[in-house]
Amino acid sequence: MDTKVAPFSLPRWRFTTWLCYSGPDVPDDIRVALIGSLFGTLPIFAGGVLNTIAVSVAIDLRDPSPAFIAWVVIEVVLCSARLILLVAAHRAARRGEPTFTDIYLLLGVFWGASVGYGAFISILSTDWVAATLSCLSAAAMVGGICFRNFGAPRLVGIMILLSLGPCCIAAAMSKELILSLTLLQIPFYLIAMSIAAFRLNGLLVSTMKAERENDHRARHDALTSLPNRAGLIHASQTRYKTASDSALKTAVLYIDLDGFKPVNDQYGHEAGDLLLVMIGGRLNALKGPEGMVFRIGGDEFVVTFSALNHEEAAAFADRLISEMSASFALTAHVSVNVGASIGVALIPDHGTDVLTALNAADKALNVAKAMGKSRWSLAS
Repeated sequence: MDTKVAPFSLPRWRFTTWLCYSGPDVPDDIRVALIGSLFGTLPIFAGGVLNTIAVSVAIDLRDPSPAFIAWVVIEVVLCSARLILLVAAHRAARRGEPTFTDIYLLLGVFWGASVGYGAFISILSTDWVAATLSCLSAAAMVGGICFRNFGAPRLVGIMILLSLGPCCIAAAMSKELILSLTLLQIPFYLIAMSIAAFRLNGLLVSTMKAERENDHRARHDALTSLPNRAGLIHASQTRYKTASDSALKTAVLYIDLDGFKPVNDQYGHEAGDLLLVMIGGRLNALKGPEGMVFRIGGDEFVVTFSALNHEEAAAFADRLISEMSASFALTAHVSVNVGASIGVALIPDHGTDVLTALNAADKALNVAKAMGKSRWSLAS
């Protein structure tokens, strides 16, 4: 899956990893995207911060007791720390550095507990104006918690529990019998919102997996599973951007098979397809850990890899021609032989990007084919 959003670090602590669990078999790139959603944007974050601080300050002005003063202090400290960490995390993500995800998640849990603490002491104060205001604030925060944290449904459940759970405890301790209704309301609300968070998360993961699969299909050859021409274009825009003064070059080899059509004609298209898959596998084994193999046409392949100079690229082309001339066993009783003609170009010598170098390699391929089969030619 492709994303233009700077990546945020995955959690490393056992507790925070558990909080962000999104189900089995979730690919790492989707997990990273879900973690990114937890950091949200500054305006959304500011709305929640201003609400909780304003409510705590208003109630403290009404009843400046030590418990309410402590609530104000806790809110200011926690919200300030979360704001500083949020800004720092976004900057770190843009630089590709760790984003303090574990601490950020833990502060979110503490913030949920601070909201619950405020509701708890407000109810026990028997000031029903303060209790109403704090409980409304806690309930309003639940919507924000679900909206901002749908990427981690367990985190949603924990934060709702810590925000509204203390209301149940305070209601049980209160002498007001009518407040005992919260012992039924809040648990059902907690369960309903948690289920909604899990379902939303599951829907989101399914959608992201579908997008990921569609993106993979668009950029990969259905037969060989190798990147196709669209994958080559994407690689040229993201992976291969070699500066002209770099000592390391990128070799681009444009490969056209010799003798593939007779195999197709003699043994059928199924045998031809199997041969293409085997050729892709052989090229993958030759390219090295940093190289890439693309199938961009019927029997046309492209291999890219890092090379120090022309001689290293030439040596690889020689090796490739030798390996490609070895027989391919299609069945226990049928083996076939094909060859490869290759055009070789290098970045930045023959172009500053893969596509420009590929055009040069295509012209060199025509020269190689004109000289005969199983040859390579370097772009001029």
